[in-house]
Amino acid sequence: MKFISQFGVILALSFLGEVLHRWIPLPVPASIYGIVLLFLGLHFHWISAARIRDAARFLIEILPLLFLPAAVGLMDSWETVRVDWAAYAVIIAVSTFLVFGVSGVVTERLMKRDKEGGEDA
Repeated sequence: MKFISQFGVILALSFLGEVLHRWIPLPVPASIYGIVLLFLGLHFHWISAARIRDAARFLIEILPLLFLPAAVGLMDSWETVRVDWAAYAVIIAVSTFLVFGVSGVVTERLMKRDKEGGEDA
């Protein structure tokens, strides 16, 4: 029952993300609204991490399985992709390394800020 209630909290936030997606006329996916709501809930302690921990771990463990529908969709539209596959490969490689770089810089700055903040406390 605990697992179902934890998953229910995550689903409720996903549903609220869908509602916001319908109400707010911005080109932002509903899943992003849901993640932002989850972040805000955890940040402002409206939701405790312990309240969703087990369900979140389960979802992270099965994450590769959740990419299968996207892979099947790619295979289904291969005739369209085949024409420009090299351009897609370059875009994927460049954006991947860009995300790596930005993530590294942000992580270093956060670690530096935490280290400096820890010395003051």
